[in-house]
Amino acid sequence: MPQIIREKLLSMAEEDYAQFNRKLIPNIDAAAIIGVRVPKLRTLAKSLSDNEIKAFLSELPHKLHEENMLHALIINNMKSPEAIFSALDAFLPFVDNWAVCDSLRPSALKKYPEELVFQLRRHISSEHTYTVRFAVEMLMVYFLDGYFDPEYPAMVATVKSDDYYVNMMLSWYFATALAKRWDEVICYLQLRRLSPWVHNKTIQKAIESYRISDWQKAYLKTLRI
Repeated sequence: MPQIIREKLLSMAEEDYAQFNRKLIPNIDAAAIIGVRVPKLRTLAKSLSDNEIKAFLSELPHKLHEENMLHALIINNMKSPEAIFSALDAFLPFVDNWAVCDSLRPSALKKYPEELVFQLRRHISSEHTYTVRFAVEMLMVYFLDGYFDPEYPAMVATVKSDDYYVNMMLSWYFATALAKRWDEVICYLQLRRLSPWVHNKTIQKAIESYRISDWQKAYLKTLRI
């Protein structure tokens, strides 16, 4: 079955789109990117039978970038939190780029915030780049609104990394948090609790955001280091 799915992906491949994605994802083998557009991947994910999904998910690591993308989209379609957490534990160690990582957004987990945070505590302390990035992104997407707790930005601030893709996500998190939770998170810049690179990149992203007011942007400029 996995081979049949690979053949379906190859039949949808577009070389121009593959070349475009190769420039965006330079850290993986260019030959692994065949150029299947995300809407087609979503359609394929929804069309697979339970047996096809079971066989495909068990075949790790995948050979193609688009197989990893499809894997992420299949997880997104799952409804059971137990199934999602199990699938994430199996898949996250094999995620090798930001595009696949950022495609992992299993919306069913919004209904289980306590269980999700419990899992994210494990993931955020991982030594694997994209497991950490996934954890920070989930905290940004699902826990800056109704389920916010001051301990969540504190969790994110504990992450110290030399990896570009982790640090970009940390900056994205805090820039988004400034837009949504200014009073609770501005102290992380005032007290310089982030690494200098993340600190300054957070300010840059926040200043570029339309959700940050002019007076906030002016104040953020005074906090650059």
